[in-house]
Amino acid sequence: MVTSTLEPLSILALHGPNLNLLGQREPGIYGSLTLAEINRLLEEEGLKLQAKIFPLQSNHEGILVDAIHQAWGQHQGILINAGAYTHTSVALRDAIAAVNLPTVEVHLSNIYRREDFRHHSYIAPVAIGQISGFGHQSYLLGLQALVNYLRAKS
Repeated sequence: MVTSTLEPLSILALHGPNLNLLGQREPGIYGSLTLAEINRLLEEEGLKLQAKIFPLQSNHEGILVDAIHQAWGQHQGILINAGAYTHTSVALRDAIAAVNLPTVEVHLSNIYRREDFRHHSYIAPVAIGQISGFGHQSYLLGLQALVNYLRAKS
């Protein structure tokens, strides 16, 4: 049996506003897991996929934009749940387009089954894909898709 060791990938996992309140904020919509628990699950999945996860949460748009800029040359891909900024932030959209790193957009809830204003994403047109509606599994599915995309490219 031959086993291959792949070069580990570096993935920036960005969490937008109010995601620091996961586990207590509207659990019927967002689930009962905390952000720390989701990050732990991402790190565990990353180990299986030979990818190192670098999580960052901020309620401030500029901090998220700066993190995307700093990802250039440091990470191979971005996994992002921009929260409410998904529907409002041209700045995040432009930052992702500028660094041109493969990005997967994820959402805990199905944004298309919610209020009309949530149906539009500024991120989706510059992302390689979007996964929504599967609770914390959206993050894991998004990570798997991103890693598979990056491995197929190399």
